[in-house]
Amino acid sequence: MTSTATLLLRLAAPLQSWGDHRAILDTRHTAAQPSKSGVIGLLAAALGRDRGEPLGRLADLTMGVRVDVPGTLLRDYHTVSDYRGVPLLSANLNAKGRQKPTSKPRYIQPTQRFYLQDATFLVGVNGPTDFVEEVAAAAKNPAALLGLGRRCCPPSFPLVLGLTGTPLGDALAEHDWLASPHARNVWQKRNGGASPSTIDVPATIDDPEGDSILSDQPLSYTFGKGRHTTRRVTHQLMTLSTGFGPSPDTPAGQGHDPLALLGW
Repeated sequence: MTSTATLLLRLAAPLQSWGDHRAILDTRHTAAQPSKSGVIGLLAAALGRDRGEPLGRLADLTMGVRVDVPGTLLRDYHTVSDYRGVPLLSANLNAKGRQKPTSKPRYIQPTQRFYLQDATFLVGVNGPTDFVEEVAAAAKNPAALLGLGRRCCPPSFPLVLGLTGTPLGDALAEHDWLASPHARNVWQKRNGGASPSTIDVPATIDDPEGDSILSDQPLSYTFGKGRHTTRRVTHQLMTLSTGFGPSPDTPAGQGHDPLALLGW
């Protein structure tokens, strides 16, 4: 039986944006959490794969996402024009695969881009140990610049948290809460100053028997149709220690001092 390993990634940055296949010419939405297409694309870039290369074993990796800090939605409004002063092209292609001009010449196109700001996700990918080790090495020393859904959204450090032989779901459930000291304090204020010792965070994990279906399983990254298919997932809540007060497994009197978050 082939051994498997789970690679844990920390996807955090001031901005990130994960396509949810609602993209139209003037609007680019973001999903509430990393898509599988986006994560596999990030790993393919780290490995130095060209866009047209077959995904191979990357497509067979199972993935789970834990939403440690959901972040907030940012709407970026701007306009697009051609620096040469000529009309913009439309999204339609001619027989040669070139963009057609707009039917009514348009020189300025208002556009909107949506981002998640200050979000933090724990992502795990699981597969054969030898291949996951290769992917982990590439993620630590990527062959190309990496972006969290878009090129303008580079990940913050650290990206790679480590490798483990623990199954995917258990690896996600057992890892510490990734909220920064600032995010923990914000969370505490939103709870009216209360300091619960635990927090329930949502997780989405690949599951052939799952009762939810997502349409972000990548097939190819070449431009055109037929780039994605569906995958089944299961949703669950994972209970994590917050660092405020004793956790369920910590004896009384041995809890974490919240002032330590401030370096006192």
